[in-house]
Formats: sequence, C-alpha cells, structure tokens
Amino acid sequence: MATSSKPKQGKRRVRGKIEKLPSGSLRVKIYAGIDPVTKKEFHLTEVVPVLPDGRSDWDTAEKVRTKLLNQLDEQRAPKTKATVNQLLDRYFKHLTDKKRATKTLTSYESLARNHIRPLLGETPLTRIYGEGLDSFYGQLRTCSAHCGGAEFIEHRKSGEHECTAKCRPHKCKGLGDASLGKIRAILSGAGKCAVRWEWLGTNRFTLADPIPAVPSNPKPPTAEQAASIVTEAWRETDWGLLVWLAFVTGARRGELCALAWDRIDFGTGVLTLRSSIAQEGKKTWEKDTKTHQQRRIALDEQTLSLLRWYFAFCADRAGLKEMPADARIFSLLPDGSTWLKPDSVSQRYDRMCGRLGLKTTIHKIRHYSATELITAGVDIRTVAGRLGHGGGGTTTLRVYSAWVAETDQRAAGTLSARLPDLPVAISEAGKLAPVAPVVVAPEDESPYKRIAQDLRGAIVSGVLVPGQLLPTVADLASRYSVSFGTAQRAIAQLRAAGLVSVSRGKRAVVADPSATANAEPAKVVGLHTARRK
Repeated sequence: MATSSKPKQGKRRVRGKIEKLPSGSLRVKIYAGIDPVTKKEFHLTEVVPVLPDGRSDWDTAEKVRTKLLNQLDEQRAPKTKATVNQLLDRYFKHLTDKKRATKTLTSYESLARNHIRPLLGETPLTRIYGEGLDSFYGQLRTCSAHCGGAEFIEHRKSGEHECTAKCRPHKCKGLGDASLGKIRAILSGAGKCAVRWEWLGTNRFTLADPIPAVPSNPKPPTAEQAASIVTEAWRETDWGLLVWLAFVTGARRGELCALAWDRIDFGTGVLTLRSSIAQEGKKTWEKDTKTHQQRRIALDEQTLSLLRWYFAFCADRAGLKEMPADARIFSLLPDGSTWLKPDSVSQRYDRMCGRLGLKTTIHKIRHYSATELITAGVDIRTVAGRLGHGGGGTTTLRVYSAWVAETDQRAAGTLSARLPDLPVAISEAGKLAPVAPVVVAPEDESPYKRIAQDLRGAIVSGVLVPGQLLPTVADLASRYSVSFGTAQRAIAQLRAAGLVSVSRGKRAVVADPSATANAEPAKVVGLHTARRK
C-alpha cells in the first residue's frame, strides 16, 4: 500500500520548496525570477489538498514540484502575476507606439472595453486555460450583453426617464463570427507580445477552439447597374469623374480622396497610388496605403483624355494657368488645397444608389473591378496588383471575385458542345422518344468537318463571341495536323452557315447572328477559290 509521508531532505540543494499549511494542505513554491510588471520576485505556486484521511499528500506534492520545475526549464511557465487588463493596457500602448491605424485601434479598444475586460479583465494570466476561453467565447455567442440568462429592460436612455415603447425587454443576441474573430485576434496578438516580453512562456490565448472564418459573399453591381450608376454620377462633372476612376482603377475611397495631380503621368498613362485619407469622426489625415506600399495602375486612353480635359477645366475654374502639382484632383475648393472626406464620399454614393433603387456600397466597386477583370481573362496577379492585394492574389480570389453567370453559362455550353448528340429527343407531346444514333466511322469523317464542328460548338456555346477573331489557318492546321487547304475548307463551311465572316487579307471573324439572320447562305467554296474569283 502506497504511503504519503514527508520525504527526507539530503545534503543536495533542492530547487523550490514544499510548505505545510495549517489546514494540512501542502503549498509547492518555485522561484521563477523577477516579475517584469511589478519588478518583484515571482513564484510559481500550487496547493495540494489533504488526503481523505487527513494526512498531507507529500508524494503528490513532489510530483507537482517536478511539473512546475519542468515548465520553468522549458520556458512554458508564466513569469508574472499580471492580469488580462494589465496586458491589454500594455498591448494597446504598443500598438499606439507602432502607429497602428487609428480606426483599427479604436475598434480594438471598443471590443476590449465592451467584451474582454468585463469577462476576463481581472483574471491573472496564470489562470488562462483552454476551458475558460471556450466558456468565454460561448458566452459571447449566446449574448453580447453577457446577461447570463437574467431578464431586464433595455432602456433607450440612461438615467431617470419615463419609459417609452423603445424601452423593450432584453432579448439575447450573440456576437457574429466576424466580431468573435476580431476578439480572438486581439487576445492572440496580446498573448504573442506577452511571450516576446517574457510575461508568458507560451501564448495561452491560442488554446481556445478556432473561430470559423467568415465566408466571403461579394455582391458587385451588374454591368447594367454599373452603367446606370456611372450615368447618374456624370450629372455633375467632379462626382462623375471620381466614380468613373473608382470603376476603372478599383482604388479604395481613401486612395481616391488622396489623389493629387502629380500622381498622374500623362506621358506613360500610369496612375500612382501612394497614400490614402483616413477618417475618425470629423478628423481626417493622410497616411500610407492599406498595404503600406505604393502601386502603379495603367489607365486607358479614354480615361487619360478625361483627366487631361479635367485638368484644364479645374485650372480654368480656379483662375489659374495650370493646377499646382500637389493640388488634390478631387476637392471642395477650386485650388485643390483640401481633400474630400472618405465618409462624405460614401454617404453621397449611398444616396445616389438609393435614388436608383440599388442596395450597394462604394466598396463593392472593387468587387466589380476584380470580377470583371477575372472574367475577361486577366491573370490573378495582375488583378491583385491593381487592387493592392498581397499574397499573390489569394485575397483577390477568396474575397473579391464573384461568381459570374455569363462565364458559368459559357462553361456549361462548352461542356455540352463537346458531348455526343443525345440518344433521345422531346416529342410534340412533350415526352422523351429514342432516336436512332448516327454512326460515323472515324475513317469516313473528313478532317475539315471535325474542325468545323469544334468551332461551331465554341460559337454556339458562347466561348467565341460575335466580333471575336477565329484562330489563324496556320494555327488550325498545326493544331489538327492537317494541311492549310483542309483548315481553309473548315472555315469556308462555317462561312456558308453564316457563323463567320471573311474579308480579303483578314482573319475570319465570328458573325453577329442579328446581322446574318436575313442574309442568304453563301455557297460552300474554298477560300482559295473565292480569292481567285
């Protein structure tokens, strides 16, 4: 039978000590250095309760001492008696010293003040465990007011007042995953700093279950909606150009507000974005871009022409020979000496869309730009570069590119065109009826027919759209391993069917169905024959 008696102390010095309390319990105490917060000696302690028969459990106390020594040696033990509140105070000061974005820091402090400090603020860092963190997040999911199931009235006004219909009984509503994710980011970031500052041995705030990522659901305006927005914006010159630039560049609203005339190189047609306007309440200031990197965006000739005209227009309006290089492109003052407020830009955009009956925001213009560029076949890295995303385009694909019905329809048509004919058909009575399969021996199928069938499928499915050039005769001949004459015969068959148009010395172009609907079918002749005639 195991015994639990006080071990004999040898001559060798033993690290830590075991003290017997008046109750018979044993307190294990290990010196862990100087507390970096209080500058006093810090000890790891743990109390071992008495056994059921009232004796002190020295064996268990020795095991606890060994455990605490291992934690200390492996640098996994906390090194301070500081609370979560003290850590948050130091962490937010650290973010301020790093000049973290004021708006982000204000949001973090609000979440800490309303949710973290009331529930965890007085908890020592040594008492942060995974179970307690799971309970903390579970409480926030249940009720953002931390009611704990209590019933009370949510008053519209504070202090003494006469309740109205707006003072309603409290109904629990938990925080969403987005807010929980921010709270976890605050605690995890603070814990990471605590490890670096040697307050903690390990980041204890990462012990909780991970918060599920919020799925992206971009809803960019459609092409028709974008056209109506731009048309409405051009009722006023300054506003119309700002909205136009937002669509063609995908720039953020703060970046548009910060634009100055020296950011445009009319010679190369490049716009440089190197700063942004931030706003907190009524206060605004100029700062780096969100990624702290400047980026260059190529502009089309139409946009450059508009900017050249607007440059002269602004100079004439201000009574100047030309606008100063550092003048803001968009400003409430004629000389461009001030910038627009980002919140005012958003509010004006919202009001304009409200008049059009649209529920969208100015930020969704970036969604529109990303989606349209990806649909047009622009590579992801180029799209990410124009939008100012890092990670090689991961953010662009995950957040900003929406599912496009037109592209998906093209994909479906392409797959359908590649499949064999259906073995059934819909009869006049609306029922499926089998049809006799058409069997064509591979050796009897002419190569030009196979080429024409593939091109016809691409045109019908929408992969090749009206006005788009067909592959050259040389490309078709190389791809299908046939002669030039065979490839020309395939294009001639499509021309006879009214699917393509051919001009002397030019490549074949997909025809517009509306333009060829009433035209008589051309005779099937080879292109080389038509040229001789």
